[in-house]
Amino acid sequence: MYRRTLSVTGMACNGCEESVKNSLLALGDVNSVEADHETDTVEVVAAEAVSDDELADAVRDAGYEVEA
Repeated sequence: MYRRTLSVTGMACNGCEESVKNSLLALGDVNSVEADHETDTVEVVAAEAVSDDELADAVRDAGYEVEA
């Protein structure tokens, strides 16, 4: 099981959380995503390791940025 917490900027509401969540869930190995706009964090759980670049690209596709 792979777990990763991302720091994501730009989320302002529950709709933002859903956008990020849906984009990350579209990645094949991702099992679950919990996004919190109040703490600017996104927790990703996947069956296998997913590269940081893949995760960041999915977040960017949703219109947000991952902080390093």
